[in-house]
Amino acid sequence: MEGGEEMKEKNTLPPGFRFHPSDEELITYYLINKISDANFTGRAIGDVDLNKCEPWDLPGKAKMGEKEWYFFSLRDRKYPTGVRTNRATNTGYWKTTGKDREIYNNNTSELVGFKKTLRKSSKRR
Repeated sequence: MEGGEEMKEKNTLPPGFRFHPSDEELITYYLINKISDANFTGRAIGDVDLNKCEPWDLPGKAKMGEKEWYFFSLRDRKYPTGVRTNRATNTGYWKTTGKDREIYNNNTSELVGFKKTLRKSSKRR
């Protein structure tokens, strides 16, 4: 998206607009729609390849937000036929921290997903 298009998109939002979806809303609305509809675009959520992106580059790739940003990112496989996730980047890797947190649907109490916290680690020399 070109800079001018991005500014137009930001300017169409009402003054004072804040994007603070719950974890459940991120999964049950944004992620489900992104998976099921190739044309779906979350106005506040950008597409980023986290394996080609350093943490300090993320604010510039965000569609909005100052301290919190939201992105769609495809999960890369470490091996073509395996299930392990590749989290390597050019200067290090994304490391999981803490335990995965379960996300439930507030209406049905059904488990809808997990939240994983990642932090950037440098490659060992």
